[in-house]
Amino acid sequence: MALNPNVSQPQLLNRYTDLDQRGRVMAEYIWIDADGGLRTKTTSLEKKVESLADLKEWNFDGSSTGQAPGHDSDVLLRPVAYFPDPFRRGDNVLVIAETYNNDGTPNKFNYRYSCAKTMAAAADQDPWFGLEQEYTIFGLDGRPYGWPVGGFPGPQGPYYCGVGTGKVYARDLIEAHYRACLYAGVTISGINAEVMPSQWEFQVGPCPGKDMGDHLWLARFLLVRIAEEWGITVSFHPKPLAGDWNGAGCHTNFSTNGTRAEGGIKVINEMIKKLENRHMEHIAVYGEDNDMRLTGRHETGHIGSFSSGVANRGASIRIPRSVAAEGKGYFEDRRPASNIDPYRVCDIMVQTTCL
Repeated sequence: MALNPNVSQPQLLNRYTDLDQRGRVMAEYIWIDADGGLRTKTTSLEKKVESLADLKEWNFDGSSTGQAPGHDSDVLLRPVAYFPDPFRRGDNVLVIAETYNNDGTPNKFNYRYSCAKTMAAAADQDPWFGLEQEYTIFGLDGRPYGWPVGGFPGPQGPYYCGVGTGKVYARDLIEAHYRACLYAGVTISGINAEVMPSQWEFQVGPCPGKDMGDHLWLARFLLVRIAEEWGITVSFHPKPLAGDWNGAGCHTNFSTNGTRAEGGIKVINEMIKKLENRHMEHIAVYGEDNDMRLTGRHETGHIGSFSSGVANRGASIRIPRSVAAEGKGYFEDRRPASNIDPYRVCDIMVQTTCL
């Protein structure tokens, strides 16, 4: 019988996974392409990776990823972080890499470079981030995974944090992703089923500065890579289905040493005023097709207006009830879409509120 090319074949692969690598190490380099997609390629190293200095600068064909013209196509990969590889295990690693042009300048789509500079400038304020990554899973037939053929599941209500058949789908995939993140050292803090059936969320953080982007991108990579094994497609589109269904966001929780200190609520309110003054500038980097999600319905504020409130999930900025009661802590920016580049969001958040 022919094998399904869209799912993994562990009964074949497992014969080879315990073969001796003879002291050599596999390093899979991960980078972001021109469309905000993930790309990877793997190289062999001669010894175990102990530091970034053990990872070489590499390159790829940028004309095939939208990051360089064909006549000058080499784009450099410079390692900036590495993690244990939950797929190959052993001493093998996953490497987050920045992209650079061959003249040494940051590639146009290297948003981590600017983010790192911004975080360095605001280091005395110790900015922390926590991102809530929502996503939707689809089957090979293009329908949301588990939805009935030719129809729809019941209305939203029982699915959020649901338990039981017909309320959640692909829990085994979600559990596998959680374990892989923990193994790799991702600062993952939780998971839950979301409001729309076949929609899930994982949370990453708190992380300081640019580390937030590194960890979220790696968590996304692990999710998409694991979903390959189930024959499932992961969508980060902010409104994957029209109609009376919730969209998908990447709510951004933010704090500094000022907001976390006694009386920090005053600093939070000052920051919210700064965010209001730059509302549309933030919207410009808060994800593609976000207008389809930020309609003022389904727990969102309208894309054309700015609002804030305590425990208000229909506002642009939500101050948690506990923060208002304690007078210090953090706030949540609910505007970012599920398909954001976290480096860009963290960058502009700090630029607006701290610099």
